[in-house]
Amino acid sequence: MRKCVFFDRDGIVNRSPGPDRYVKDWSEFELLPEFVDVLRVVRERGYDAVIATNQRGVARGMVSLEALHDIHRRLRARLAREHGLELLDVFFCPHEEGACDCRKPRPGMLTAAAARHGIDLGASWMVGDDERDVEAGRRAGCRTIRVAPAGVATAADFRADDLAALRALLAGLP
Repeated sequence: MRKCVFFDRDGIVNRSPGPDRYVKDWSEFELLPEFVDVLRVVRERGYDAVIATNQRGVARGMVSLEALHDIHRRLRARLAREHGLELLDVFFCPHEEGACDCRKPRPGMLTAAAARHGIDLGASWMVGDDERDVEAGRRAGCRTIRVAPAGVATAADFRADDLAALRALLAGLP
């Protein structure tokens, strides 16, 4: 079975647009260079990488499904073309709160990825910048890392101050 690092998207992969704001199309998507370094380390350590992201802007009519698919297609192509890096998959929840089993903190996106790709969730990690990411990872049976400043309370197994600290932490994965 595969081992994987699941990543939240906004705030980890790309610059977050802020609370209750959404990346509506590719022109608004700003890939964080530090994420490229993190992804490189993950792949070198033998882990697959999957994005698992809540995208409620779809349900609110602020982002179209076509635009969301385009963003993810272009992201994957850019990572491959410019950096020689691959994402195994991108899972997203387009629903409002309480409308599904896939919206984090529920583990549905992670369990769906595991079923589709033969991922061993017990040998995998969930990385995010919100406690919902941590809870989804824990519910799925993954180990968890929260990217948050010192002093922020978390139930995660580990905390990293920023993406540089996350890179160093992931470099030590078995």
